[in-house]
Amino acid sequence: MAKNKGNGLQSSAGLMRYYDADKKSITIKPQYVLIAGIVIALIVLAISYFYGTWPLK
Repeated sequence: MAKNKGNGLQSSAGLMRYYDADKKSITIKPQYVLIAGIVIALIVLAISYFYGTWPLK
């Protein structure tokens, strides 16, 4: 079987476009996502407590 030596640049072209797009995207720190999840959970619990549906019977 003959080895195809010309595929190196073509196969890495997709990776180069991926890394270029990654630099332009919005980044959010994982800590902010965790804090937002906890805050939303506390809001849901507070609303359910306010309407008398918590704790479940």
